[in-house]
Amino acid sequence: MNAILSLLISVSILVLALLLDLIFGDPSPNYPWRIQFRLHPTVWMGNLTKVLEPYFKNRNPKLEKIGGIFLALVVIVAFTLPVYFLLHLVSTYLPVLVYVVVAAVILKLTICMKLETDWGIAAAAAIESGDLEEARKYAHFSRRDNKDLTGSQIVSSVIESLAENLTDFRLSPIFYYAFFGVPGAVAFRAINTLDGMVGFKDPEHLHIGWFSAVTDTVVNYVPARFTTFLIILASAILGEDYKRAWTIAVRDQTKIPSINHGWQMASIAGALRVQLEKPGQYAVGDPIEELDANKILRALRIRNVAILLAILFTLPILLVTSLYLFPFLGF
Repeated sequence: MNAILSLLISVSILVLALLLDLIFGDPSPNYPWRIQFRLHPTVWMGNLTKVLEPYFKNRNPKLEKIGGIFLALVVIVAFTLPVYFLLHLVSTYLPVLVYVVVAAVILKLTICMKLETDWGIAAAAAIESGDLEEARKYAHFSRRDNKDLTGSQIVSSVIESLAENLTDFRLSPIFYYAFFGVPGAVAFRAINTLDGMVGFKDPEHLHIGWFSAVTDTVVNYVPARFTTFLIILASAILGEDYKRAWTIAVRDQTKIPSINHGWQMASIAGALRVQLEKPGQYAVGDPIEELDANKILRALRIRNVAILLAILFTLPILLVTSLYLFPFLGF
């Protein structure tokens, strides 16, 4: 397969996956009983983790840590290997167009943009109209009690989520797709889901979830810093305060408990010239400008430009991997 065709196939898969997300989005977690939500593979990953977790628990902390390793490996392999073999069969026996569509559909399932975009716009509109009860519905992405949040605190929580999820649900899947194809993106989604299910430091998950948490930190380490660079570059393109974005990222990234997510949150706080705060836990940035509904829309624009930049930066990687890695994998 020549270089141009290989690159065209790889890029087509990525572009089609993003278009599918923009058109169809993801089922809302606000309605977990709906069939669309229950059939989503990420939900399957979470359900499988819940089912398997008790079998790897142990009263001995060391044995439970070992069990945590096997729990993570089983979940990752259970989703990645079937995808690998499915795509191998499709690429071997069916036309290339069918392979592109199947691969794009699977890749789309690792990416989530439209749902958060819709929620961000809805939150901004509710805050602008003064309907805080409605706006609070969109603040739960940041894992905080939203019943008493003020308007500015809702804005902060939404922007924090946009920054954090820019890595977890957009750029990291694209990053691992560029290097390891669709199975790489699926493996990342499994790791990230495991971290969201068991990667906590509470007594129940401290030992069983340590490996999932560490693995998620490792696989997000480079993408998180790459995301920060893209946020700063996108801010420069959009006329936001890119210099302050860099200054605040360096100054405040350690204030966030996560060694990865602090970079994105601090950089976007600097770009928007605001202070993002989770009351009683952390605050990043300086309160130079007010946290209002327009800040959410500006954060969304920064996010969108960052995604476009990520696609451009992955083109050389896709050229190399489509020529040397994907053929080896049988894609």
